Amino acid sequence: MTRGNPLPIILKFTLPLLIGNIFQQFYNMVDTIIVGRFVGPDALAAVGSTGTIMFLVIGFSQGMSTGFTVLTSQRFGAGDENGTRRSVANGIILSIFVIGFMTLISLTFMRTLLRIMNTPQNIMEDAYTYISIICIGIFANVFYNLFSSFLRSVGNSRIPLVFLVFSACLNIMLDLIFVINFKMGVAGAAWATNVSQGTAAFLCIIYITRKMPVLTPERHHWKLHEYDTKIQLSVGIPMALQFGITASGTMIMQSAVNLFGSVAVASNTAANKFQSMVIQGMIAMGQTMATYSGQNYGKGDIGRIRRGVRLALTTEVIYAVVCSIVVVLGLPYALRLFFSGNVDLAEILPWAKTYSYLCAAFYIPLGTIFIFRNTMQGCGYGLLPMLGGVVELAARLVTATLAMKLLSFPLACACDPAAWLSAALFTGISYVYVIKKVEKKLVC
Repeated sequence: MTRGNPLPIILKFTLPLLIGNIFQQFYNMVDTIIVGRFVGPDALAAVGSTGTIMFLVIGFSQGMSTGFTVLTSQRFGAGDENGTRRSVANGIILSIFVIGFMTLISLTFMRTLLRIMNTPQNIMEDAYTYISIICIGIFANVFYNLFSSFLRSVGNSRIPLVFLVFSACLNIMLDLIFVINFKMGVAGAAWATNVSQGTAAFLCIIYITRKMPVLTPERHHWKLHEYDTKIQLSVGIPMALQFGITASGTMIMQSAVNLFGSVAVASNTAANKFQSMVIQGMIAMGQTMATYSGQNYGKGDIGRIRRGVRLALTTEVIYAVVCSIVVVLGLPYALRLFFSGNVDLAEILPWAKTYSYLCAAFYIPLGTIFIFRNTMQGCGYGLLPMLGGVVELAARLVTATLAMKLLSFPLACACDPAAWLSAALFTGISYVYVIKKVEKKLVC
């Protein structure tokens, strides 16, 4: 990613990520569709009510481990093969500690967290069952994202996509078997997710050890190296905290939505899943910019980073407008995927429209967040992106508090737009500061 016209390179790298992200969304989206259609709206609400907790627990773990791969990208860009292998070994060891810690903490406090979030009593047990099993499988999610990030850090975004497509198809098959044939309910959907993601992680390991010697550590690399640990934690911890802080904000929003009952929760869940699928291009572009900026930072080409960011922003704005149109026009059709024919969609649609239409108006600032945040992280600056998460949290907290105080569902839905607009302003200003600092550092 350090040579040639930046735009075709960025788009070529983003496309497999986009497809991969869409298939990754299938993991939880298929769970909600099959559970909603074959178990019932309450089960759909139960799975949906845990989505923000999944984002917190898995996002924190994933953010930490993904941050560990930034050093790999920088060393690969600098042509340091021995350092690249050493960073891989160090990242794997650190990730094992992260997995153990997050699994223990999440299982210990899960029921308490569900109560704090105002989870309706009629869906409490199903919600607890689903999220507890997902937490047992944290290791599968983290290792897939870790190894796929290692592959992307050296410019290979195709192979993680192939394995992800396979595991997504496996997830669908297992969902149908566990939920419909074995009548396992929400537990079956959770186990299907864990097994599928574990399979994707295993396939990545096999490919790396056989085909990617630059990512295959040797025996003497398998220990914690003080310098690598310091660098990886300095990026990984802020990225994890950023995920955690952002997730905390979405949990506050979910707490406000939960006050309006299981119908509102189910409607919001379906609308949110549809939106998550549509905006994956923004997320993929951000992931591309982390690798792009990391490799060019390692090479010392600040001008190329600037050009890449400008082109990525232009692409994101166009994509955001298209997303808004798709969400507004496609929502009524998307909802039919989540509910069986005996559910009155006329009751569901108004709740879903309120959330979706408010969010669609703010997709442009959302897209800029991914570009600025990931570019700064790719250059090794994790603090300001993390503080952007704090800004999001504050905006959601204020909006959700007002929503709960006034019992206003539109205000509860406005939590996301408020967070996106606030964070976009903060990360945009932060990017300008960071890029000037990087330029001085590389010139000196």
